[in-house]
Amino acid sequence: MHIDPSLLDHFAIVLVNPKFAENIGAAARIAYNMGLSRLILVRDSPPDYETMAKMATHKAVHLIDTMERHATLEQALAPFSIVIGTTARRGRQRLLEKNPRTVVEELLPQIASNQIAFVFGPENYGLSNDDLKYCQMTSAIPTADFSSLNLAQAVAIHCYELYYGIIHTQKDMKPAPQFASTFELEGMYSHIETVLLRINFLHEKSHTYWMNNIRQLLNRIRLTSKDTNIIRGVCRQFLWHQSLTDVKPSQEDNPT
Repeated sequence: MHIDPSLLDHFAIVLVNPKFAENIGAAARIAYNMGLSRLILVRDSPPDYETMAKMATHKAVHLIDTMERHATLEQALAPFSIVIGTTARRGRQRLLEKNPRTVVEELLPQIASNQIAFVFGPENYGLSNDDLKYCQMTSAIPTADFSSLNLAQAVAIHCYELYYGIIHTQKDMKPAPQFASTFELEGMYSHIETVLLRINFLHEKSHTYWMNNIRQLLNRIRLTSKDTNIIRGVCRQFLWHQSLTDVKPSQEDNPT
């Protein structure tokens, strides 16, 4: 089965707090060259337009003109059901990263039914653990001894692998279902967190650790909208039942 090139429209490049407007323009130029048309910026203030436009060139400047800008990563990712964080940093609380080619191969059956975001962090320190909590997968570019790549270079490599995988890969694939969006998942995690706080499962020192592990567990399952609604329904019922047991008896109920 030859994959439809229009599936590239299901992807977005998300840049989190980039320091240099030149890199935003270069990312737009790269994305356009590889058939991607959606660029999202997470940043409080708008970068210098002329600098971005110059690097994008007149061919890709329309991506700068139509670029979305959000104050937070959670807002930017709300409509996406699959989120891939790009990182070269390793840590105990981080997801096991895969190389860009492997990531794209795993994504191929899921593209048609889902909106997918590739997230890139700031040039100086990359994505934080708090940023990565929204991601179902992480992608790291294999390098030799020196693993620091320019932001635009990292965008270029991922865009190329994505373009090549979609245009040239032919597989008899069973399409995956539409997964829950980030907006739906975050609502569910908020409900789970409230329940776990109510039963004193989460404590100050281990709160983040356990919530990150719960996120990673449920992200591996790849929940649908129906799944998140079921889990939230259970949480609501628990909280309702708990509220009844918390009500103190009135004096009429306890005559002396």
